[in-house]
Amino acid sequence: MTLNTHRVTSGKICLHAVTQGNPDGIPLVLVHGYPDNHSVWDKVVDALEQEYFLIRYDVRGAGLSDKPLHTRDYRLSLLAKDLEAVVGQLLPDRKFHILAHDWGSIQSWESVGAGPLQERILSFTSISGPCLDHMASWLTAQASSFTRHGFARVTKQLVKSWYVFLFQVPAIPEAIWNMGLYKQWPAFLKKREGIVDACSSKLQKDDGRFGVRLYRANVLPRLLRPQPRFATCPVQLIIPKYDNYVGEDIFCGLDQWVEKLTRVQINAPHWAPLTEPEVIASAVRNFTYPQRVP
Repeated sequence: MTLNTHRVTSGKICLHAVTQGNPDGIPLVLVHGYPDNHSVWDKVVDALEQEYFLIRYDVRGAGLSDKPLHTRDYRLSLLAKDLEAVVGQLLPDRKFHILAHDWGSIQSWESVGAGPLQERILSFTSISGPCLDHMASWLTAQASSFTRHGFARVTKQLVKSWYVFLFQVPAIPEAIWNMGLYKQWPAFLKKREGIVDACSSKLQKDDGRFGVRLYRANVLPRLLRPQPRFATCPVQLIIPKYDNYVGEDIFCGLDQWVEKLTRVQINAPHWAPLTEPEVIASAVRNFTYPQRVP
């Protein structure tokens, strides 16, 4: 089906967005993670375009969207405003579902758990992306238990998330990426994630270089000062069994923050949208059809 491109204004920046699929179908907004852009969803979109009206956009700092220079311009509150701008222009007055991966999930929790879009979001399918506010609560609960198991869970996740601490250091992560790591990214995905068709992109250098500001602007501030985030829409948690970065334990206790929670474990690594697109599409299809708008 025809892919249409759009420019969406959000505050002082412009976002690149694309729409595809059945205009009369179920509205589904797909939000990518780091260091990706909207193309990470290509295979999933191919599987869903007959039934859904699909909206993707490059988050600020990625793809063909504007790339603010200041770390403060990547705060979660502004990312939530970006989603508002996208659906305001491309889905005016329509309710919609969200499918998000990695940092796309982290930032989508901001809108799912609070704010003006809550009444319009029909469901949220999250892949490998915890809410930072929920994560702060989980860390506190594990630390306060003073048990061997609590310590082991936290240690296990901290080992998986080693790069998050590196990203807090100014300039160094960007320098490492620019020195050639971005050229090795396809090889890394092939070896580490089993993505046999991973290929180079002319956008990859900027996607990694600017996207690191997402971590720097949000992780420590939000973990130190968490805010209430309660999802009133149904939430589907897709858990890749072989995720090298986000452990399943981190989602323990999520039921207290979600009114209706569904958990689905799949045999996939972290980049499940690339390795198991049909599985992702099937999970979304099964989950969203009960919430379909007449």
